[in-house]
Amino acid sequence: MGMKTSRISPHRTWHGVRMRRTEASSEPDTSPRPVTLPASWDDSAAAALAALAPGKGPVTLADAAQAWIGPIATVATQAGFDLPLTDRLHRMLLLRRGAPAEAIWRREPEGEPGFVLNLPAFLDSDGHFDFAGFAEAVETAVIALSFAAPQVRAIDVGMADLAGLLAALGIDYASDAARDIGRCLAAIVRGRADAASGRMGRLGGPMWPAVFNWPTPPMHAAVRGLPEAARAARQAAAGAEGLRHRATTAIARPGLPEALLGCETGGIAPAFSTVGHAGGLTRSARAWLAVSGITAEEALAIALAGGSPIPTYGSVAHAAMHDAVAPFMHAMPPRPVPLVVQSAPAHRRELPGRRSGYTQKASVGGHKLFVRTGEYEDGTLGEIFVALHKEGAAFRGLMDNFAHAVSLGLQHGVPLERFVEAFTFTRFGPAGLVEGDPAVHAATSLLDYTFRNLAASYLGRHDIPEAEIEDADTVGHGARDQSPLLPLELPDEASPRARRRGLRVVSR
Repeated sequence: MGMKTSRISPHRTWHGVRMRRTEASSEPDTSPRPVTLPASWDDSAAAALAALAPGKGPVTLADAAQAWIGPIATVATQAGFDLPLTDRLHRMLLLRRGAPAEAIWRREPEGEPGFVLNLPAFLDSDGHFDFAGFAEAVETAVIALSFAAPQVRAIDVGMADLAGLLAALGIDYASDAARDIGRCLAAIVRGRADAASGRMGRLGGPMWPAVFNWPTPPMHAAVRGLPEAARAARQAAAGAEGLRHRATTAIARPGLPEALLGCETGGIAPAFSTVGHAGGLTRSARAWLAVSGITAEEALAIALAGGSPIPTYGSVAHAAMHDAVAPFMHAMPPRPVPLVVQSAPAHRRELPGRRSGYTQKASVGGHKLFVRTGEYEDGTLGEIFVALHKEGAAFRGLMDNFAHAVSLGLQHGVPLERFVEAFTFTRFGPAGLVEGDPAVHAATSLLDYTFRNLAASYLGRHDIPEAEIEDADTVGHGARDQSPLLPLELPDEASPRARRRGLRVVSR
């Protein structure tokens, strides 16, 4: 008779929660695994859980959570810490208010300790924001990360889906009111995170000076009580004699934790689309219609008449929000680069039916690709195609559509120089030495190579600095950032912490 294995009972937080079982995978080319999670959570969350939980067998959300919460709580108890960490962390996850970064789920000591808070989850059914719960969540995140990675001196506690929160409040993302809300929320995250770091510092270990180099939060905001909560957070931080961490806060690029929580937009980015994964409207779009008093029939009529019942925003609004929030945070993604059209024609400039161009075969870090161009009669660039050799289906599809979007931009008058400025030095694997193209010696990504090639061929640009390849850029060497970056969130050599994350499964 075989030996029986004992199974740890789920934490009491999960008792009575209706669950569903499904099979999910975060990548089309990997085998699905059985997943058990709350019945109201969608398939994107199931796919994220399948990728977050270590191993390849069946996974249950409650058990996967306890696998990282349990060790943290044990260390906290041994340190004499009396905060109910276990209850707080399980409840935060159940309510989809917050989740740790991938390294915490997988218990990777060399990974980046981070925690993301899902802003719309702090709204109650009456549309009131839970300020106390949000402050507590920030504190809990810092304390949990401190016990999970006691030797690390820079942690990343941040927020996500600001656009979803603003839509639910009926506030225009591009308005001053929205930016004031962003400032206040960022001040709460920074103040409460620094205060918690100071509390952890008193337990022992090296201390960092508490530096108040971030601005005073706004005195007024469209959400009642928000400025007061922001000022209270700053006051709490002012009481810290020193910090356990030299950095506590960051707005990160979206990843698997955001997908698990149901975030529709990453960090402080706007919603670039109103259509969700299943083809219907996103939750934020539905919330905007509801708060605006627009029925489905009225929205359809507006759309058929050529209007837009649900506003969408681009890089200009995103950059303005970035400027509002950045002074409060320790780390941010690079500032969005608005692609300004100069002397753009009123209509699309059609390419000739038969056109010239070239096909360039090259290899970047051992990964083959083909760049093909199409030209107007005057020799200017009008379209590009990027064909990949052995990359996954999702990556190939993304690259195909990206090339099509760039082609449309070229045909509507966006200068090639703008694309070169925006997409050279984008950093994600595969990357490395370039073979087959004498004009380019190395590239930090396939996009970096493509626009270096186009700059040399069509702009005569040979002044672009050589790409510097880092160990983490190459695929197959433990790199975490192997997914493509989207436009408007481009790496910045001055912000190494901000460029370490890649987009995984969260809708933009």
